[in-house]
Amino acid sequence: MRKMSLEMVYRLAKKDKRIYFIGSDLGYGTLSRFEKEMPERFLKEGVSEAYIIAMAAGLALEGKIVYINTIATFLTRRCFEQIVIDLALHKAKVRLIGSGGGLVYAPLGPTHLAIEDIAIMRAIPNMTVIACADAKEMEKMMPQTVDWPGPIYIRLAKGNDQIVSRGSFRIGKVYQYAQGKDVLLVTTGITLQLAMEARKKLERKKISVGILHVPTLKPLDKKTILKIFKSYRAIISIEEHSLTGGLGSSMAEIISEADFADRKFFRRLALPDEFPAGYGSQKEQLVKNNITAGDIVQTAVKLVK
Repeated sequence: MRKMSLEMVYRLAKKDKRIYFIGSDLGYGTLSRFEKEMPERFLKEGVSEAYIIAMAAGLALEGKIVYINTIATFLTRRCFEQIVIDLALHKAKVRLIGSGGGLVYAPLGPTHLAIEDIAIMRAIPNMTVIACADAKEMEKMMPQTVDWPGPIYIRLAKGNDQIVSRGSFRIGKVYQYAQGKDVLLVTTGITLQLAMEARKKLERKKISVGILHVPTLKPLDKKTILKIFKSYRAIISIEEHSLTGGLGSSMAEIISEADFADRKFFRRLALPDEFPAGYGSQKEQLVKNNITAGDIVQTAVKLVK
């Protein structure tokens, strides 16, 4: 997914001279074609994230469209004030590509795990927040970022994830991947794949399952979400993010204010509100924190019963 996002930055820059790229702590050879062919618009600034945000803001206020890529925790935690004051306040057209959203950097421990990045960015006015399911969805999404008003935070997963997305894509829209009668699974990012796996297992248990994918976490397509929620009594959100402030929180906000005629049974599968303990792989951390297809199945069965 990261490879596709940066490849799209290159493709877009070839067509649009307004596009600049700023990299922080880039690996050797990253976007080498961009650097060779458009060196005046390719900037490597090292580990100076707050400075990079200010630089990008200046370029954006001069009519440029700036894409920044670095580790998600360094963007969202370290640069919070600069993002708020320099970007969001001025609706600057800067695109923050955060590598390692969620548990991707599990081998590096809690300092590198972006488990609250969605909550941080959702709280900022004028900010758009996107978490694609796979590289194909990323490819469809990126061209829309060029002229999108205001800053965007793009959360990247590990990469090489199974391609599960299909159909069209528009920023700000949700997508219904399956319809059912008993329980609705609400996903964002890579959890779409988990929901699809869980649906197959639940169908074998004679439980009818719908899937709603939410790649744009802000702005939310509330009208469509409410329309779909009305058809289900049981709803489960699944995310690779803290319980606080992410997909589940946004769905809970919608449900609590909707005044549905019937009662809704709602559960959130997410990371606990605590610093991650231990090391390992992303998959191992998901298993440890009960965010798997099996956990979705167990939760759904309990809700339906």
